[in-house]
Amino acid sequence: MSTGPLLAGDDAAALQAAAVRLAAGELLAFPTETVYGLGARADDDAAVARIFAAKGRPADHPLIVHVASLAAVAHFAAAVPPAAQALMQAFWPGPLTLILPRRPGVAAGAAGGQASVGLRMPAHPVALALLRAAAALGVPGVAGPSANRFGRVSPTRATHVLAEFGGAVPVLDGGECEVGIESAIVDCTRERPALLRPGQLGRAALEAVLGVALAEPDAQSPRASGTLASHYAPAAPVSLFEVAELCRRFTLPARAGGVVGVYSRAAPPVGPAWLYKPMAAEASAVAHELFAVLRDLDAAGVAAIWVETPPPGPEWDGVRDRLRRAAA
Repeated sequence: MSTGPLLAGDDAAALQAAAVRLAAGELLAFPTETVYGLGARADDDAAVARIFAAKGRPADHPLIVHVASLAAVAHFAAAVPPAAQALMQAFWPGPLTLILPRRPGVAAGAAGGQASVGLRMPAHPVALALLRAAAALGVPGVAGPSANRFGRVSPTRATHVLAEFGGAVPVLDGGECEVGIESAIVDCTRERPALLRPGQLGRAALEAVLGVALAEPDAQSPRASGTLASHYAPAAPVSLFEVAELCRRFTLPARAGGVVGVYSRAAPPVGPAWLYKPMAAEASAVAHELFAVLRDLDAAGVAAIWVETPPPGPEWDGVRDRLRRAAA
């Protein structure tokens, strides 16, 4: 069995120890197909409060609750509208969070005090095994925002989580996250579902199942994870540039104040002024590598990060959303 802050997700004894920790109301970081989550049992407001304290996250900014089965949804949701049922059947387990009416008296802390709750069934095999083991110990669901300090870059590797919390929180290691950006969030608490946060799962696929166009968020929309104007931000300031502007800036005299990290398809001149990370061609590949690239540039101590603005196609919506918030 693994010892110390890093637990092997493919070790049955380590997995059971992780589930016992959650059942006891303690924190545990765990992998999902999107990013690593910082988990606590969602039915225990005192345990959930440890998440907010560890992250430095405002207590009214809701968390996503991860469940192991469709049956577990009934513990947290007062109702599951037909639209939500259709989306669950089509996309769970997977990178989709649904906002549903919350059962009174259940998971108020995880919901940030709102009358709604965000639920997701992750597709990562280690996450599902953990959730099932925890459920067998009486844990109906696990609240799990990204396992990083509030507002910073989400972790996609176990080592990222260790760097965030210095080993203070045990991490169940499930390898590198396949998707790399957080789930899409659809609000199903009102008559017409609304897309509150884009993800790898695109609007077109969601609308094809629903048979109607998704609404846009408005003033009456529930608060949801990862939707603040500034989020996913590295320590170095991020700027987005169209490729022509980026290439123009490469020709200017070297900046004073340090090395510039560049994440783009267009390469800067070879030289000490630049630290270049080539951007992949496909949206899914960029989503997979995005947070790791931002973390690597931060770790290298760059003074600024310049990123090529993603193309306008809908397949880039999730990446574009994360970069705009990182640059805000």
